[in-house]
Amino acid sequence: MDVSKSIEINNNDYDRADEVEIMAGMMSGESLMQPNAATGQDHRFTLTALTSLFFMWGFITCLNDILIPHLKAVFSLSYTEAMLIQFCFFGAYFLVSLPAGALVKRIGYKQGIVSGLLIAATGCLVFFPAASLQSYPVFLSALFILASGITVLQVSANPYVAVLGKPETASSRLTLTQGFNALGTTVAPTFGAILILAGAEGGAEMMADASHGADSVKVPYLILAGALVTLAVIFSLLKLPAVTHADEGAEKQTVDANQQPSAWAFPHLVLGAIAIFVYVGAEVAIGSFLVNFIGEDNITGLPEAEAAKYITYYWGGAMVGRFIGAAVMQKIAAGSVLAFNSVCACVLLAIAVLSDGYTAMWALLAVGLCNSIMFPTIFSLAIHRLGIHTSQGAGILCLAIVGGALIPLLQGVLADNIGVQLAYVMPIACYLYIAFYGVKGCRA
Repeated sequence: MDVSKSIEINNNDYDRADEVEIMAGMMSGESLMQPNAATGQDHRFTLTALTSLFFMWGFITCLNDILIPHLKAVFSLSYTEAMLIQFCFFGAYFLVSLPAGALVKRIGYKQGIVSGLLIAATGCLVFFPAASLQSYPVFLSALFILASGITVLQVSANPYVAVLGKPETASSRLTLTQGFNALGTTVAPTFGAILILAGAEGGAEMMADASHGADSVKVPYLILAGALVTLAVIFSLLKLPAVTHADEGAEKQTVDANQQPSAWAFPHLVLGAIAIFVYVGAEVAIGSFLVNFIGEDNITGLPEAEAAKYITYYWGGAMVGRFIGAAVMQKIAAGSVLAFNSVCACVLLAIAVLSDGYTAMWALLAVGLCNSIMFPTIFSLAIHRLGIHTSQGAGILCLAIVGGALIPLLQGVLADNIGVQLAYVMPIACYLYIAFYGVKGCRA
């Protein structure tokens, strides 16, 4: 089902009571809505504003890759303990997605976006007392609050972008906004390296002072809090097009899929949910350990502030590959491209595990290019031919993002026991499963 063909835009006065939250429908298995093709309104300004949200949550999410080595050093954490950062952050997706969908369905897109921005800003502000108290649990609480706000933002903004314009151009709009999300993940490491890691690298004496090391996060997250509050004010003043209920009769087609009791009856969806789980987990785990991996004596031995700058290449590769992959998949089957990228990722990870020096570093960074098409490709393959169960299937896939909380934690356990470099056998196993899904699982 085309999400862009599931909503009707009402360009009259903003009416909160009439708004429909698509993601809430996705989570609950409700039917989607039908659009009114005769919108004709120029939504370029609104889309520009929404694009800023995609940039911000990509930026904030990637900043975790800087926080992990920094807080690990400040609090003398094990790798397992440091991975609780990703556990708390991505765990919010699993715990907050359903409540966020219900919230946005009740208060509407506009207020949902404003609420998400304010919740995220609150999480950023909690970094200040966390640093003052020198408390790792308070840092984790701040990250959970921050991620909860981003979850509300995603539930509000992702489906909304699809309806702001002609249905036939919905895919291009989503690709563009996702590209700015990748831009945020690309520039965040440099920001974090300059403001967080560089400020904390004054030698052994400075790092031994936990209060000084913790204080280095105050300014960056206060800046982020200010940016989020500013966006909240801007969106509260914007007059966004309302989304209203439409006749759902057109989507009740007589297809074989509609005869199934639920989305869980489709093997290719269930296998796809596992693929989303391991993909997000592998992508996050690789980024989480990059600074420590690059800083290993047998790799480059670079200090953290210098090593962090190379993370840009990992996320930048994902941004570039997204547009290349979109063109390639117009001529080659999506499942084949997915399998090819997965096998390439396995080869690159094997090189990173078995070699040393810059060869290992660049091999690991190149995995970002392979990651580029995986999430949208798995998602589209998994919801293919679900009929009226498409919305429920999409909700199942969204919940599978919790892999970003669990797999990095497992890799942290491995790193503590066999070392950071050898621990990268964990994402190899993940990509092998994704290759299976591309070749066979998606056709189940």
